[in-house]
Amino acid sequence: MKNPLFDLTGKVAVVTGGNGGIGLGCAIGLANAGADIAVWGRSQSKNNSAVQQLTSLGVRAVGIVVDVTDREAIDSATSQTVRELGGIDVLIANAGINIRKRPEEFSISEWHQIMDANITSVFECAQSIYPEMKKRGGGKIVTIGSLTSIFGFGVSPVYAAAKGAVVQLSKSLASAWGKDNIQVNSILPGWIKTQMTQRAQGDEKFNELVLERTPVGRWGDPSDLAGAAVFLSSKASDFVTGTAIPIDGGFSSVLFLFDAPPGSS
Repeated sequence: MKNPLFDLTGKVAVVTGGNGGIGLGCAIGLANAGADIAVWGRSQSKNNSAVQQLTSLGVRAVGIVVDVTDREAIDSATSQTVRELGGIDVLIANAGINIRKRPEEFSISEWHQIMDANITSVFECAQSIYPEMKKRGGGKIVTIGSLTSIFGFGVSPVYAAAKGAVVQLSKSLASAWGKDNIQVNSILPGWIKTQMTQRAQGDEKFNELVLERTPVGRWGDPSDLAGAAVFLSSKASDFVTGTAIPIDGGFSSVLFLFDAPPGSS
């Protein structure tokens, strides 16, 4: 029997970028808690694969092809989700992209591309879904930030700026929509094994740095995000809003890892 605090049976969750990586990890977690899932993603084939995995868990799931940088596509996906699943109670705003290079190497078009995908899309998805949540008496919005929401990263400066903005937007939405019983919180993933981090994982020196800095001694898996996603989407978090929770194996909690300072006895 499911714990009623974490039971999402009867709830409908939209997961942007929910057809792979962190998004699919969160979607599987919500489905295991009983939620029906609308996967919003750009690839029909990846959407279909995700839907198969989710329906095998005993919930309803639909895949909707949508580019979250296109407001008309967002509004159309909102309408289709409501039409096919009956409403929207949860938004996991996960979709995003990154381009890694030094600040002086970016073009302004690349700046806009990253900002549109990582922060403007979060705002427009939340804005589009808000009337449906209000109509149902409340809801949960979980935005996906990054460790770059709190740390600078010289080879991903635009991504870092966007992910920092995700946290501040979430706090502002929490402030504005609290009266509508809508809680808004952010998850800040650490180094997670996804397609986006494949090159980093394959760099021996960088991999060693990640493992040395992370107290649990490993990279995260998309499934490691599921618990926080369920908590922030469920009744258990009704008095939690405007927060940003690192899910990073302790990476952000330490300055250096060692048993004792040099020279200590």
